[in-house]
Amino acid sequence: MHTLTEENYLKGIFRLSQDSLQKITPTAIAEELAVNAASVIDMLKKLSEKGLIDYNKKDGARLSNKGKALAINIVRKHRLWEVFLYDKLKFSWDEIHEMAEQLEHIKNDNLADRLDAFLDFPQFDPHGDPIPKANGSIPKLARTLLSDKKAGDRCQVVAVKDTSAAFLQYLQKLSIDIGTKIRIKDKLAFDDSLQIEIEGEATTVSEKFANSIFVKP
Repeated sequence: MHTLTEENYLKGIFRLSQDSLQKITPTAIAEELAVNAASVIDMLKKLSEKGLIDYNKKDGARLSNKGKALAINIVRKHRLWEVFLYDKLKFSWDEIHEMAEQLEHIKNDNLADRLDAFLDFPQFDPHGDPIPKANGSIPKLARTLLSDKKAGDRCQVVAVKDTSAAFLQYLQKLSIDIGTKIRIKDKLAFDDSLQIEIEGEATTVSEKFANSIFVKP
């Protein structure tokens, strides 16, 4: 049996691994989980002793096969609950993340399988992230950050990297959702902010904003 905190660490390390980081450091984990960096080292030692991760100062943290399977299972439950809360209970997309954070720790794996079937086996959650299959496989998606686009490019929003309520509410104010089409009008060299056009409406967004949205051509 694993504690809620241990599961959150495994999920956080998994998310960081999906960002193709060369080295997952205690500092990166602390930022991902919004916890004190000093406490991270103690937890990494604990997870290592349980065989859930491999960790050393030189190489950073890496999930073991056992730890990765557990992390993917937690992610699967989280994203399925988000679909349920959004599609069936009609919560808004800025409300569902925090509730799914609590529901993902229910220990009955059969519940996740039944929820998956009840929802007709969805492939993506409301934020555009792929939902792992029961066997642990995760679809590979062709997507890039909005910040990687250049002036003149046209693209479509496929997922959000930042699922905080504040960011999602900001997207709603800009009328941006999954599937929204964006045209890059200009990229400002001064601060890497972008001038974009959404459904004919022009606006300027920050580099932080552009690093928080995934798009495809």
